Amino acid sequence: MSFQPIFEAHPWDDTKRSIYAKTTADVEQALCAPKRTLEDFKALISPAAVPYLEQMAQLSNQLTLKRFGNTVQLYVPLYLSNECQNICTYCGFSLDNAIRRHTLSSVEILREAAALKEWGYAHVLLVTGEANQTVGVEYLRNALRTLRPHFAHLSMEVQPLSQVDYELLIPEGLNTVLVYQETYHQEDYKKHHPKGKKSNFQYRLDTPDRLGRAGIHKMGLGVLFGLEDWRTDSFFTALHLSYLEKTYWQTKYSLSFPRLRPAEGLLQPKVEMTDRELVQLICAYRLLNEEVELSISTRETPTFRDHIIRLGITSMSAGSKTNPGGYVVEPASLEQFEISDERSPAAIAAMLRRQGYEPVWKDWDQALSS
Repeated sequence: MSFQPIFEAHPWDDTKRSIYAKTTADVEQALCAPKRTLEDFKALISPAAVPYLEQMAQLSNQLTLKRFGNTVQLYVPLYLSNECQNICTYCGFSLDNAIRRHTLSSVEILREAAALKEWGYAHVLLVTGEANQTVGVEYLRNALRTLRPHFAHLSMEVQPLSQVDYELLIPEGLNTVLVYQETYHQEDYKKHHPKGKKSNFQYRLDTPDRLGRAGIHKMGLGVLFGLEDWRTDSFFTALHLSYLEKTYWQTKYSLSFPRLRPAEGLLQPKVEMTDRELVQLICAYRLLNEEVELSISTRETPTFRDHIIRLGITSMSAGSKTNPGGYVVEPASLEQFEISDERSPAAIAAMLRRQGYEPVWKDWDQALSS
């Protein structure tokens, strides 16, 4: 099984025209549907749905409360390395950026972990640049072994690996893998990834299939908003998610919504996505899929994050640093991108409680299975 035939059956330009051709009648039909289809999703992300945003928000809130209750899971990224062999136009770690590179040793990893434990975290996302020789499978395996005794849930956002590699890492405590396609527009993908293994669009597109076959507990999908038309990219993400849920039904899924932020690469967004449009998209995903987890990061402003919680979000990062050693080892090193919400985890937890939500520090699925 592969997503490739389904992807090829939906040409980008035809898909984009279909989304922008949706009418108010299509939107109203989608809002009334007991179970929404991908065609309904097109209507809900189309310009025609903008006048219906309040109704979408109310439905999204109801569906989220029904499935997830008044809880928001908190997680934090732990950057292990800024080594990277790719050239990416939007990333501060890009190979062509003349920055000092650093990869954390086991001792440094434990120092960073101790700081995160003091904040209360039990869910950590391990992040590296894409450099197989420096931060390859053996390095990742050692990092998981080092951290497993200290955290209930270990996620990973690194270079795409083979199915065999994932099968090696899962027994070491790997619970979740995030792999973002960045954009499903093949020509623009090549433009933004001119060098390195990441330039292989097809290999990256097939990564969720390799994860599914390896038996990963959860995987995260998404695109980088700003590279191409957000509506069309979001439809392809939904199409990919629909295929994966049917094919690897035992795996859980999450979606993230990263908007292009300032970085050393200094790429200006090709397409601006407004706050209102991001709200529309989050609500549309929830109306399409009641089960999927929706995550928002510290890329977004405090005001936006405070208000988006009630509209479908189920997890969020707090206190994030996007540089290796950023918590205690080397706080002044170059960040992958600038964050917007610099509040502490304790401040985020207090904000959630004020809104009537319970901050969840550990992954309950993992706790129940141990």
